[in-house]
Amino acid sequence: MLCHDGSGRIKVLVVSLLYPLPLNPARGVFVHDHVNLLQEAGHEVKVVNPLPRMPAYAEARRSTLYGVAKAPKRWMHDGVEVHCPKFFALPEHPYPSLTTFSLRRRVKRLEAALEGWRPDAIVCHTLWPVAALAQRLAQRWSVPWVGVVHGHDFDVGLSSPLRDRIARLAGDCDALVTVTPRLANMAKALPAPPKATLTIPCRTVVGKDWARAMKPWRGRWRKANLDLLFPADPRRPEKRHLLALQAGEVLEQRGWIVGITSLKHQPRDVVLDRMLVADVTVITSQREAGPLVARESLLCGTPVVSVNVGEVERYLPETWVVDATPEAIADGVERALQTGWPEGEDPAAVLAFASTEPVMQAWNEVLANLKA
Repeated sequence: MLCHDGSGRIKVLVVSLLYPLPLNPARGVFVHDHVNLLQEAGHEVKVVNPLPRMPAYAEARRSTLYGVAKAPKRWMHDGVEVHCPKFFALPEHPYPSLTTFSLRRRVKRLEAALEGWRPDAIVCHTLWPVAALAQRLAQRWSVPWVGVVHGHDFDVGLSSPLRDRIARLAGDCDALVTVTPRLANMAKALPAPPKATLTIPCRTVVGKDWARAMKPWRGRWRKANLDLLFPADPRRPEKRHLLALQAGEVLEQRGWIVGITSLKHQPRDVVLDRMLVADVTVITSQREAGPLVARESLLCGTPVVSVNVGEVERYLPETWVVDATPEAIADGVERALQTGWPEGEDPAAVLAFASTEPVMQAWNEVLANLKA
């Protein structure tokens, strides 16, 4: 078993490609939430956030890269020590061996930066490419490591030239955690499946300043102002911002006065503020794991109309899950306003599977059962 004291407290190193940066606090908030959860459980946590070397102008290619060029090598975020070693990688990784080699060369410098601190376990959020570093560190320190798949590694990676490398990394870890059962089934179907596969959702919690009961809509039908929230960066093509705009045009043709707010690099409190004031959150993504923003919107008391993506069918009313057409989305928005949340149901109760207690308990069991 893992070496830890009788209290169950262990030292955990979290390795992730995505994590908040000084210039981009919205980056990788789901990993930051997990780090907070581990700390709340009493574990000692440090974070390694490997970043690709890149000039500032290249950040414009993708919103998740904003803030990477000027990121410090080491900094403190919410009381957690974060190390950001830089590795060399070309866009889309045409030479994956070069990316892996560059990551693994960071091991000795990272050891020196940690100043003798060694974890009892490593948790790696996302597999490609940073699991190559997590794997090497685990071998060097003789500790177990857990891979965490949020969606992209399997939904996109297994259909790309990197599929064999991603499959090998998934099979090498001591346990693989996926955030949805669908991803777990994909892991089990790999040619060499992981030693253990578990499903643990991302924790979904909003603070008491934002938590609200589902609010009924009151206004003049097809004559009032309608504030729609598109909870993503419009520059990300997989989020399909154009589809949301087209749905807004359909609603305007029906008489509504429509405004659409989008989110880019706003910190979590600003995102939740905007969920509070929106009439409906609209999700049009091609692929999602949760999505987390849908759950957060419900806890803020704002209806969510979504295309059938991720696991929205698990917790959204049937009439709020729609086809990916402007007319269907517009119809869904009107149904959400007209009928509201099903009477007698509490969104917080529906989302209890992703609340703090069950998610913390599941992760404590994973860490406690790992073999050294």
